[in-house]
Amino acid sequence: MAKRKYSPDKNGIYSTLVWDGTYTPDGRKHRKQLRSKKSSADLERQVRQFQAQVEARKYIQTTDITFCEYARIWADTYKAGRELNTRKMYDNIINVHFRQLSHVKLSDISRVHLQNLLNHCTPSVGQKAYMTFRQVVKSAVQDKFLPPAALDDIFTGVEIPRPKKAERRVLTDKEKTAVFTATLKDMDKAFLWIIYGCGLRREEALALSVFDVDLKSSYLAVKRSVCFDGNNHKGKGTKTENSVRSVPMPGFLVDYLRQYIHGLSGSLLFCNASGGSMTASGYRRMWERIQRAIAAETGEPCTLTAHIFRHNYCTSLCYQIPTVSIKRIAQLLGDTERMVIDVYNHIILEKEDAAGAVERALTI
Repeated sequence: MAKRKYSPDKNGIYSTLVWDGTYTPDGRKHRKQLRSKKSSADLERQVRQFQAQVEARKYIQTTDITFCEYARIWADTYKAGRELNTRKMYDNIINVHFRQLSHVKLSDISRVHLQNLLNHCTPSVGQKAYMTFRQVVKSAVQDKFLPPAALDDIFTGVEIPRPKKAERRVLTDKEKTAVFTATLKDMDKAFLWIIYGCGLRREEALALSVFDVDLKSSYLAVKRSVCFDGNNHKGKGTKTENSVRSVPMPGFLVDYLRQYIHGLSGSLLFCNASGGSMTASGYRRMWERIQRAIAAETGEPCTLTAHIFRHNYCTSLCYQIPTVSIKRIAQLLGDTERMVIDVYNHIILEKEDAAGAVERALTI
């Protein structure tokens, strides 16, 4: 007689723990208890059947957890190391916009829940909500709380709100003149001329110190950026790996920064009255002063943003192709060649002379 693989407990129940294909938060294998009141052979049959389901990825864990509860666990576990602004975005989507799903079980989540959610979002929020929703569902599939088919079942045919393309404009001739003629405080002028002459992101410019400025070589080193947690300044790394770069400074900026840095008492280029890091409200006041000064020069209301100056910088460089390459423009912006081509292709095409190129290349 074959030896029984499993022995019964004092109540005559046969049981064992079997790996269900998932892992606990600390990386250990998560196991499910299987039981049989009949026999060891019956339990062996259950184990084989269960293991076959796991191998075929058909096993789904049963849980009463709600979609929102799981989403919060997902964010706390898998997004904990993200930059502050990214974490705040996830928290806002889950705590505010997913709140209408607070009573929906994770196992019951469906396409209609997602579509109703998106119908109540603005286009810009809707894009973030859709992205977050998809990541949460994908994680739930990987954790065996939802079947693999859930990704297709939930997201196929969903209407995602599409935001209007933001207006991309360059500086007018009046605004360009005002950059140099406006009456500005020393710090305001330094900030304005840096974003105009180097195309830095606002967060990159605010993080600059005197140690990032090489007046001898006329280059500016971009190594870090800032973000604001409420009103408070928080240091962080650059937006992407490409963002770490050295940017050439035009002569007018080199000359001005030489005298500006000489008058600083601390190392930060942009700071509060006591020399500490600039707060969000401090930046807001500085930018409002810049806008008022430009408006006084142009005689028109000023709605310029720091990003418009970055767009103006890139547009100006694109008109210098082929003196400067697309690859080099991307490097100066701390971005990718794909971005430059996608956003500024109309300018690149304007510069092209296909007929002339063919003529010059092939005529003997």
